[in-house]
Amino acid sequence: MTSRSILSRLRWLIIGLMLLILVPLGIFSFRKTLNEIDELSDGRLAQAARTLDVLVQHVGIAALARGSDEHLSVPINAVRNNALTVQGHTYESEVGYQVFDAHGSTILATENMAALPPPAGAGDAETFHDVQAGRHLWRVYMLTDTDAGVTIRVGERYDSRHDITHALWIEHGLPPLLLLPLLALLIGWAVRRGLRPLETLTNALSAREPGSRELIVLDDAPREIAPVVNALNTQIASIENALERERRFSADVAHELRTPLASTMINLENAMALAKGAEADLAIRSAHECLESLARRTEQLLALARLESGAAAGPRVALDMVDVVRDTLDDITPLIATGHVELSVTSLPDHVPLVGYGAALGAMLRNLLENALRHVPAGGHVGLSVTQDADTVTLEVVDDGPGIAPERREHVFTRFHREPGSGGDGLGLGLSIVQRAAWFHGATIELLDSPHGQGLRVRVRIPKSAHAG
Repeated sequence: MTSRSILSRLRWLIIGLMLLILVPLGIFSFRKTLNEIDELSDGRLAQAARTLDVLVQHVGIAALARGSDEHLSVPINAVRNNALTVQGHTYESEVGYQVFDAHGSTILATENMAALPPPAGAGDAETFHDVQAGRHLWRVYMLTDTDAGVTIRVGERYDSRHDITHALWIEHGLPPLLLLPLLALLIGWAVRRGLRPLETLTNALSAREPGSRELIVLDDAPREIAPVVNALNTQIASIENALERERRFSADVAHELRTPLASTMINLENAMALAKGAEADLAIRSAHECLESLARRTEQLLALARLESGAAAGPRVALDMVDVVRDTLDDITPLIATGHVELSVTSLPDHVPLVGYGAALGAMLRNLLENALRHVPAGGHVGLSVTQDADTVTLEVVDDGPGIAPERREHVFTRFHREPGSGGDGLGLGLSIVQRAAWFHGATIELLDSPHGQGLRVRVRIPKSAHAG
C-alpha cells in the first residue's frame, strides 16, 4: 500500500470538497433555472393567447373566417405563411396557434398546429396541458372567450425548450468541466506553496550536523509549525543530553574498571611468577579481592544502567515489601558475614502491600544496606526498619559509622561521588541508584543524623500507589 504525500492528499481533498459542494449546487441551480424557463415560456404562451384574443375581438369572427379584415391592411391568414426568424433561427415550426369557434371548428391555425385535433368539450377558461402531435410533444395554453365565442390555443414544442436547456448546459456546465484540470493544477500550486515551511523544516533537519546543539530556527514560521519546531528543539536537546550522559557514563565506567582490572592482572602475574609460597598466596588473595571489587562495581553499573534505560519502568505490579526485604537480606548475607557488622531488623510488619517495581525496590534497599555495611567499622551496627500507614511505606537504615556532614549530604547523590576519607572501596554509585529507584516510585529521600550520636539515618518514604516523580 503506497502512502500519498500531504500535497496529493490536500489537493484531492480540496477538489473533492469543491465537487461535493458545487455539483449539488449546480444541479439545484440548473433545475431552478429550468423551472423559471418553463414559467417564462408558459407566461409567453398565455400572453400570446390574450393578444390573439384581443385581435379576434377587434377583427371579428366573420373577418377571420374570410381571411381578411376591412380595418387591416394585411390579411390575417397571411400569418400562416410567414416564418418568424431571429438571428438566423426559424421558430415557425416550433411555435403556433389555433383559433376555434363555439362549435369547435377551426377558424385560424398555423401550419405546424393544423394537425392538432380540436379541444374535446368545454373546459376551464384558461388551462395548460400537453398534447402529442406526431413525434412532437407540445406545451399548449388554451384560452376560452365565451363573449367572443372563440377558443384560442397557443402551443410551443418541447424540443424548442430543450434547445434552451442544452444551450444552458453547454454554456454553464461545460466550461467548469474543461477548467477542472487547470483548477487542480492551481490548487496543487497553492497547496505546495502553503506547505513550503515544512520543506524548509526538512531541509533544516537534513543540514544538521550530528551532535549539534544548535536550535532549529525558521524565519516567519506559521503558527501551526511553531509548536512542531519547539517540540523538535526540545526532543533534540533531550536526545543530545542523553547521549552526553551515556558518553560520560561510558568514560567513567572505563576509568573506574581500569584500576581493579590492572590490580588483578598484577597480582595474578606475581602469583604465577612466585609459583608457591606465602607471597604467592597473598598475591592470589589480593587478586581475588580485586575481582570481588570488580564484581561489585559491575553489578552496580548494571543496576544503574537498567534503571537509566527504563527497564524498571514497565507495568507496575502489586507486591509485598516484606518479600523484597527478605530477598535482599538473603542476597547480602555474605557481605554481613565477612564485614563483622551487626545487622538488625528493628521493625518489619507481617504484610506491607505496595504497587511498584520489585527490581527497582530491591536495588534501592540493597544499595542502602551495602553502603551502611561498608562504611561502618568492624563491631558496628546497622539497623533496618519498615513501617507503614494508610498511604506510605517508610524505610529507615540507621548506622553508627562516620556519617556525612549536613553541608555535604546533597552532593552524595552525584554519580561516582565518594566522600573524602570515607572507608570502603565503593564506586560512588550506591546513592545514585537509590535516588533513581526512588524517582520511579515518587518517593522522597532524607539524610538525617543517627540517633546513636554518630552515623547516618537514611529515610525513604514510598507512596503505596504513586506515579514516578
